[in-house]
Amino acid sequence: MLASKRILLIIGGGIAAFKSLDLIRRLRERGAAVTPVLTRAGEEFVKPLSVSALAGLKVFRDLFDLTDEAEMGHIELSRSADLIVVAPATADLMAKMAQGHADDLASTLLLATDTPVLVAPAMNVRMWAHPATQRNIATLRGDGVRFVGPNEGDMACGEYGPGRMSEPLEIVAAVEAALADGPLRGKRILVTSGPTHEPIDPVRYIANRSSGAQGTAIARALAALGAEVIFVTGPADIPPPDGVEVVRVETAREMLEAVQGGLPADAAIFAAAVADWRVASASASKMKKTKGGLPQLDFAENPDILATVSQMTKGRPGLVVGFAAETDDVVENATAKRQRKGCDWILANDVSAGTGIMGGSENAVTLISADGAEDWPRMSKDEVAARLAERIAQALGGGF
Repeated sequence: MLASKRILLIIGGGIAAFKSLDLIRRLRERGAAVTPVLTRAGEEFVKPLSVSALAGLKVFRDLFDLTDEAEMGHIELSRSADLIVVAPATADLMAKMAQGHADDLASTLLLATDTPVLVAPAMNVRMWAHPATQRNIATLRGDGVRFVGPNEGDMACGEYGPGRMSEPLEIVAAVEAALADGPLRGKRILVTSGPTHEPIDPVRYIANRSSGAQGTAIARALAALGAEVIFVTGPADIPPPDGVEVVRVETAREMLEAVQGGLPADAAIFAAAVADWRVASASASKMKKTKGGLPQLDFAENPDILATVSQMTKGRPGLVVGFAAETDDVVENATAKRQRKGCDWILANDVSAGTGIMGGSENAVTLISADGAEDWPRMSKDEVAARLAERIAQALGGGF
């Protein structure tokens, strides 16, 4: 897939820079040509000789290199690539990108280009969560920059949380998705998946039955057609697909916040099984059983994510698709739900006892739109996802 593709790789300064060496090797294994750009901070973690040896090309480092700049080298570098990848993308480098700074070779390249850009963030968890960084991320997303990661895990600084740079093969998958020449190329699509867990106490929670298999299949099918996919997932059994931006959440309120942070988008697909209610005041410690007594739980309604996005007056995706798992009067209830929520399409499926749908490997859905109800035959979740992705491509003008 990457044969003859030209990748401009900008290596920022952080301990995760060592992964960029393996990334170069993985990209070249797949036929890509990798032109490396090493920041001054990046040189503190990986050496130019190592980068050059793996890339098989000269490492570019200086903005004011008289030999390179005699031919406006930074302009040529920025425009001759099929994709610019920033890995690791530090908080400082993303801030420069968001604010349009151009005080070194890397930031100048990123400002002087109309080539698609993919960033793989890597930083301390507190830096990632800082409002300034989140504002910069929102700006970059609005500018069309694609993201892969960050992952959650142990940090070199000893802390734990989101901020670890994605693994090289995850970045390769994102590169392949960014360069996929499908009908959804250039489209940004948000997908929610899995259940939400609403805590009762530290060991108990309320949840819906959902493996996340259907949402994962949809995200994978959309990425295969070239879409940039933001995948917002609750604690699902199925691992997320490669080549998409993954945002992990636990609760409905966290999912709404992640969805709002993932906009704008050309389309939004709400396949998650979001809990309708939560305990109003979850206990901070484990609730103990008492003889002959039952706990008294007060419930609060969770935010309606589908309705919130469907009824947005500004920044609403061009196509909003919801799901309806029904046990009775499937088409009638799903049709009423579509009208009530304000979404464009609803995919309704019968999950009544005996169908084997909920948690199973197959689905039988009815696509409900303003044009009426369209029954689809029972098929695998991957087939449902492929068919839905094709219909979305048609609706967004990609054709098929």
